[in-house]
Amino acid sequence: MDSCQITQWCARFIREQVKPGDLCIDATMGNGNDTLLLSTLCKENGQVLAFDIQEMALTNTRKRLQCAGAPENYQLILDSHTNMGSYASPGSVSCIVFNLGYLPGGDHSLSTKAETSIQALEQGLSLLQKNGLISLCIYSGGDSGFQERNQVLAWLSALDPRKYLVIRNDYFNRPNNPPIPVLIIKL
Repeated sequence: MDSCQITQWCARFIREQVKPGDLCIDATMGNGNDTLLLSTLCKENGQVLAFDIQEMALTNTRKRLQCAGAPENYQLILDSHTNMGSYASPGSVSCIVFNLGYLPGGDHSLSTKAETSIQALEQGLSLLQKNGLISLCIYSGGDSGFQERNQVLAWLSALDPRKYLVIRNDYFNRPNNPPIPVLIIKL
C-alpha cells in the first residue's frame, strides 16, 4: 500500500467507483483535493458538483483545478451540502465525497456539525444511483469535537442493511483520535 493517509485510502475506492461520464459530488470541497480527483476521473463528459460555505474554499479549489489543468466539468457552489438535492436528481449520482471537520488552513471555529452532516448524508443517499458510493472521512477530537463523530456513527449504524452496505475502518494503533474512514454503498 502506497500511503496510510485517510484521503489516499478513500481515493483508492473512489478510483474504482467513478467512470467517465459520471455525475459526482464533493459535499465538503475544502481545498479541492477530492474535487480534482473526481473531475479527473469523470472526464470531460462527466460533471462534478462541489459544495462549501466558505469563499476561501472556492478560491483555493478553483486555483487547484486550474493549476492541475482539470477538465472544466465542475461547478463550484457556495452553498451548504444540505442543499445538494437542489442541484442533482434522485438516483443520478455515482459518487459523493464527505470530509467532516474544518477547512484545513481555515477558521477552525467553522466546522461541520452533526445535524447538518446527517441531513446532507440523507440527501446524498437519495441522490445515489444503485451501487453508488459515499466516501466519508470523519475527523474528530481537538477542534472538531466528538459529538459529530458519535452522532454520525450512530446514524450510520441504523441504516437499513437491505438498502445500504456500511463499511467502517479504524486506524487502530494511531494516537490522538485518528480519522475514521467509512464507505457507504447503495444496494
